[in-house]
Amino acid sequence: MPLVQRLGVDLGPRTRHGSPAVTRATRTESPSRLRVGIDENGLGPRLGPLIVTAVVARTPVDGEDAVLESPKGALSSRIGDSKKLVSFADSDLGEAWAQVLCARAGLPAPGTPDDLINALSIDPAAVLQRPCPDAHRAQCWSTHGEALVADAPLMATLAKDATKLGRKGIELLGAHVVILCTERLNERAAQGVSRFQTDLHAMERLVLHARERYGAELDVTCGKVGGYNSYPGAFGPLSGYLYTTLEEGRARSAYRIANVGDIAFVRDADDSHLLVALASLVGKWVRDFLTRRVTRYHRAVDPSLPEVSGYHDPITARFVDASALARKERGVPDVCFERVKAAV
Repeated sequence: MPLVQRLGVDLGPRTRHGSPAVTRATRTESPSRLRVGIDENGLGPRLGPLIVTAVVARTPVDGEDAVLESPKGALSSRIGDSKKLVSFADSDLGEAWAQVLCARAGLPAPGTPDDLINALSIDPAAVLQRPCPDAHRAQCWSTHGEALVADAPLMATLAKDATKLGRKGIELLGAHVVILCTERLNERAAQGVSRFQTDLHAMERLVLHARERYGAELDVTCGKVGGYNSYPGAFGPLSGYLYTTLEEGRARSAYRIANVGDIAFVRDADDSHLLVALASLVGKWVRDFLTRRVTRYHRAVDPSLPEVSGYHDPITARFVDASALARKERGVPDVCFERVKAAV
């Protein structure tokens, strides 16, 4: 049974085989439209999770593409490609946007980073922690000593930004993330699932989650996944749905999915699409924060270990090598620590 059926989404007319019936004009026009921007953080590192993030907004039907273009002026210093605006050492901007987006969704103000991550995640904590060895669950999930760090002036500035965007027709509704830990990534690699497929399937889950949560068809813009020009053959959760191809190419591939909406995969979307840029910023904070938990767990035993981003760099390599003996003595499973080399 397709995932969206299990989630209880109204799929509309069905074929005799049970698949959604496709029409080329299934959308009913309305004064506004739900838009979703999706991006990934951490596709290629050695350590830490892969985070895939969606940001949802309501925009006018007319002129919506222009209104969601990359921000200009002062706002461009607060919404943009996360690789340009934040770093592993300073990702407060991403945390602040995560808090603002949770507030826009009407959620209680988080008291801790863990509250914030749980509010963003489409999977409950019990599901995320299910694969973890009892003796080493703290490597990824200990909250000892954690605190939210975005200061009040930054939060106030972003809240004003969100209000200004609303006046321009971009009503921010919330953010949602899929968290894929090292163990889950290694499990998929062992099954022959590539990193790009894993990334794509997480994006699909976010699309279906938004379709159910917000109760309307969507216009979705995702960052390009890998080198794909054609996506349907690689679909996972969406593979049971009939579709119409709108366009396919190196810069953009777009599809109409029956009773789900339009989905476009766009090259460099985090640098040109406001919602994708916001997703990139939020996801960057979530990934960096969860990676710090891993390094903190091992630095508690050996304080000489550096704090690392987990990417393929000399400092991360030193961390992996220097922690090897202690990890072996403590019985930390390699499958939960470092990603295996896998096909992209």
